[in-house]
Amino acid sequence: MNTRPSLDVRPSPGDTSWFVHDRFGLFIHWGLYALPARHEWVMQKEEIPVRDYERYMDYFDPDLYDPDRWAEAAAGAGMKYAVATTKHHEGFCLWDSALTDYKATNAPAGRDLIRPLVDAFRALGLRVGLYHSIIDWHHPQFVIDDVHSLRNHPEREQLNTQRDQKQYIEYLHGQVRELLTGFGRIDILWCDFSYPERGKGRADWDSPRLYRMIRELQPHVVLNDRLDLDDGWDIRTPEQWQPQGWITVDGQPVVWEACQTFSGSWGYHRDEASWKSIGQLVRMLVDTVSKGGNLLLNVGPTGRGEFDRRALDRLQGMGEWMRVHGRSIYGCTQAPAGFAQPADCRLTWHPDRKRLYVHLFAWPFRHLHLPGYAGKIAYAQLLNDASEVPMQAVSEHHQRVEGIPADTVVLELPVLQPDTPVPVVELFLK
Repeated sequence: MNTRPSLDVRPSPGDTSWFVHDRFGLFIHWGLYALPARHEWVMQKEEIPVRDYERYMDYFDPDLYDPDRWAEAAAGAGMKYAVATTKHHEGFCLWDSALTDYKATNAPAGRDLIRPLVDAFRALGLRVGLYHSIIDWHHPQFVIDDVHSLRNHPEREQLNTQRDQKQYIEYLHGQVRELLTGFGRIDILWCDFSYPERGKGRADWDSPRLYRMIRELQPHVVLNDRLDLDDGWDIRTPEQWQPQGWITVDGQPVVWEACQTFSGSWGYHRDEASWKSIGQLVRMLVDTVSKGGNLLLNVGPTGRGEFDRRALDRLQGMGEWMRVHGRSIYGCTQAPAGFAQPADCRLTWHPDRKRLYVHLFAWPFRHLHLPGYAGKIAYAQLLNDASEVPMQAVSEHHQRVEGIPADTVVLELPVLQPDTPVPVVELFLK
């Protein structure tokens, strides 16, 4: 029986072979916005003038910053890679860029914050990605548009007469070159973001030339899809929503990654309270992998350089689940055709091991019915403890009275759900 997925996934220019295996990564949004602590877009949302916003640089002193602890938290959660902000839309740089004075080395922090982070994650065997905003509300040559923090300034048009987007393009390209030549092998480059319908697209970044430079410097790098280019990107990146199925472009499945937050903010937001539970987050991860995608889950460190206790709680909880259920995630993908997804469940599939994983989002009473699975399963067990799950065929009585198809396999489950947010049944296929 051919049990490999039949999907013809769009080839990627970069190296996504490890990416589609590892499946689970950490996003880190950190910058000056950690000090006001009310959303990473605070400068834009509150229309704060540049000079007023710059004052946060005078107080940015993350004295408790310990990237080794960040890496340990990510690895403990079962994450295999991390993507950290080098500069967000506010324009403040976390590394010692030679192209600006608006950077951590000139703040009370007094040091490059990216280099030790990169070293810490690599030391634990995690792959390293860098996020770089192609937007910059601080840069004096960045033309004010409808997304800018000064979009409603009464002298917007006059201010723009003194701005030259071409000069900003050279600054942007220069900083990307610094990042791709100063920190060794970079596994992911996350550029964010284009908005041609609201003001800026590929011409405003000279995306074709930027793309050529990226591929020349690090041809293997996994590049996201936010430079407003039709080709060249490696991954689609749905943000803050879960796709209904495998992401496609022009009808062809593509490599993709859902980027999600623990709460409603990417940066540290002290008073934001809509934090997802551990169970929700586990289900989100499973749902993503069941559709052939990766999950990039974000944390926003505090102004003192620590992960919020709520984030640490979720990371620890996910790590406890991943420790015993990780083999239903790593190397897994969407189940092949011929395996129907039972109600209240998600399926993941490991094509090399020929094992199918049934993730139970709702625990049934005693029996789980798998229509169409007859003759395909050699053995079944609960993944958390490798205890056997007995299998049986559908009786003639149940076929007649309930109309259950004769090719259904019935799994006999314990009455009590295992003590885990999402139990998993591992099916060994014939």
